Amino acid sequence: MDRSFFRALAVLAAALLAIPVASAPAQARPEPTAPKEFVALRDVDRTILEEIRYTTAHNFVGDPIDGYRQPMCILTRPAAEALHRAQRTLLRRGYSLKVYDCYRPQRAVDHFVAWAQDLDDQRMKAEFYPRVDKADLFADGYIAEKSGHSRGSTVDVTLVKLPARPTRPYRPGERLVPCYYPQHLRFPDNSIDMGTGYDCFDTLSHTLDPRITGEQRANRLLLKSALEAEGFVNLPEEWWHFTHKPESFPDTYFDFPVSRSSLTPRR
Repeated sequence: MDRSFFRALAVLAAALLAIPVASAPAQARPEPTAPKEFVALRDVDRTILEEIRYTTAHNFVGDPIDGYRQPMCILTRPAAEALHRAQRTLLRRGYSLKVYDCYRPQRAVDHFVAWAQDLDDQRMKAEFYPRVDKADLFADGYIAEKSGHSRGSTVDVTLVKLPARPTRPYRPGERLVPCYYPQHLRFPDNSIDMGTGYDCFDTLSHTLDPRITGEQRANRLLLKSALEAEGFVNLPEEWWHFTHKPESFPDTYFDFPVSRSSLTPRR
């Protein structure tokens, strides 16, 4: 064979070596799942009403929130069982608990933080923070980089008089009414009158604000006493916010999605 043949082979080999080898496709990281201590509230008590606001656009952001895959309440088992005990007491008085939010993944908290930093997005101001400058939400404590909800023993909750009437769905773009307006003017909610709507960024939401009197104050105290009897502690700035003590995970902030699949399989 002549030299030109070998030169051609050498050129071909060099060309083949220069072709980049496609790397194996990156494996998608599996979603985190909940420890065995977490349960779906519905598996513990099917009578407690659930209206998980962050799966919808009816919240202070105006969009469904990251990490809320299904409208369900997930809690640590001790917190869920304590709600069950409180529910049994309240049912005898003609009321039901209704949860707005339970376990909240860290990615949802991150969504809140990113939204709060976008001062141009004021879509839901007229309802949820009409008297607060959005630039002050961090300083005033309405938004933070960590939430007790992510530890799994905190719940946002209200009371509904039985028999419960349905709450109509929110229609994105509808006219918004301030959350501190009288109940008959606010967005309709089958909750009894607590003096403000849920997630109202206003000092009127402070559980014992002296401007809240009469039936509204009695309703707040009914909720507070029923939950405190079962080991919950109220956050004074939010009449709806309660944490069951002692917490199962006092120092851990979880990020598994709110979905049934986060709780399975169970062995």
